[in-house]
Amino acid sequence: MKNVMSNKLVISLYVLPALLLILLLIYIPIVLTGYYGLMDWNGIGGMTFIGLDNYIELVKDKMFWQSTWHSILLGLFSTISLVGYLILSLILASKIKGANFLRKIYLIPMLLSSVAIGQLWAKMFDPTNGMINRLLVMIGVDNPPIWLADANIVLYALFIPIVWQYAGFYIIIFYAALKNVPEELIEAAKIDGATPIQIAYKIKVPLISGVIKVMVILAIVGSLKYFDLIFVLTGGGPNGASEVMASYMYKEAFSKYNFGYGSAIGFGLLIICLVMTWLIQKLITSKEDIY
Repeated sequence: MKNVMSNKLVISLYVLPALLLILLLIYIPIVLTGYYGLMDWNGIGGMTFIGLDNYIELVKDKMFWQSTWHSILLGLFSTISLVGYLILSLILASKIKGANFLRKIYLIPMLLSSVAIGQLWAKMFDPTNGMINRLLVMIGVDNPPIWLADANIVLYALFIPIVWQYAGFYIIIFYAALKNVPEELIEAAKIDGATPIQIAYKIKVPLISGVIKVMVILAIVGSLKYFDLIFVLTGGGPNGASEVMASYMYKEAFSKYNFGYGSAIGFGLLIICLVMTWLIQKLITSKEDIY
């Protein structure tokens, strides 16, 4: 067996299926997206090569940069929400009563489709009959906001269901990481008189810092690509106030049938995601991680 696994041909044969899948599902579509961005194409008829015109237009497109800023804001909000997820995970990992039940509750939104969640929260945000505004009226708010129609607050309103939807995913990852913290360290800290907050802040959180860094990258990059829930709730409105890069790409490609420009937006989204990932890694990578 050792001789077989040292054979480069055998190793190549084992690796080849995975490489072909990655090439077919990831790299070839990326190359084709960049290529279609060089074309004037409605998605049905023939393509006309126009060079870098779509990419030049993309750089000048105010709506693209506005949607990019909205995506970045969602990424920042998502990163901040990780603090809340981490605190909940620390509480659940502290052997409190009902922890197993609460973990299952937090996972429920992950079982629902984004369309179902969008419809649910559309009813919640309804300005007349929605639960949120009814509660606000009950506590004395005379003119509750029109959440999804007010350009000044719609992006912040959308963040609420996004946090709710992905809470279970992040909590379960943090919880699993916290469960791998050696119990001996925690018991030793308790003997030394450390409080639960000190144990969490000085022992548990530093020991799962690697997981936290990965979650930050996932939260920001995932927010840059976010599409489905926003499209269901607002469609990018009102007047582009909740437009994100993915929804803008969808509208250009599938609503206006401008597949060339839509492909250019998609390629621009890829570049921005790569740049943001590189910047985040640079910012959060410590010397210990390097050495």
